[in-house]
Amino acid sequence: MKVGIKKLPHAQDLPLPHYATQGSAGLDLLAAIDADIELKPGARMAVATGIAIELPLGVEAQVRPRSGLALNHGITCLNSPGTIDSDYRGEIKAILINHSDAVFRISRGMKIAQMVIARHEQAELVEVDALSDSARGAGGFGSTGMTVKS
Repeated sequence: MKVGIKKLPHAQDLPLPHYATQGSAGLDLLAAIDADIELKPGARMAVATGIAIELPLGVEAQVRPRSGLALNHGITCLNSPGTIDSDYRGEIKAILINHSDAVFRISRGMKIAQMVIARHEQAELVEVDALSDSARGAGGFGSTGMTVKS
């Protein structure tokens, strides 16, 4: 699948998002910022990536956290995954939050998030008077327990 991508003026010197390995599902998104940012504990902010994309109809992009930032620094994406719709043409930003107790410094060109491109469908909702029965029924939010039953 081909996806159109446009570098914005503040990212002209940065590389395009890319897959780190042949098996990577996500493209690395880089911080397209002019000066270092200090993300204080508990703080959140939208960090510019300097790109805009044009997705085909029926395709979305998801902005997701990077596991290393989450594990090693407590930095994650607040609305994970963040959905980029096929008709959005604005700059992609990563909404980051610092869950650690230390200030985290973001610098220009740093890998801050990843973007996964995926197909999706739009459902046709059909109102009904009743839903079919299932083994789970209306049980949710932990109703299947914490351990595997043998």
